[in-house]
Amino acid sequence: MLVEYLQTSLRHAHYEILEEDKSFYGEIPGFQGVYANAPTLEECHKQLKEVLEEWVLFRIHKNLPLLSGPI
Repeated sequence: MLVEYLQTSLRHAHYEILEEDKSFYGEIPGFQGVYANAPTLEECHKQLKEVLEEWVLFRIHKNLPLLSGPI
């Protein structure tokens, strides 16, 4: 169930190329503080997934809500 939640959340990720250094920036709407920046889109996606996993586990551990708004 957790894996499905993470996969569904990652489908809503938004990525963009930053003009300053041509790196990739990614974030997921509704997940405050979950973002990543990397030289390639693949690495950015990988980092975003790791940040999301850690964020979800932390919030579960602290008994905090997972979303600040709808996906």
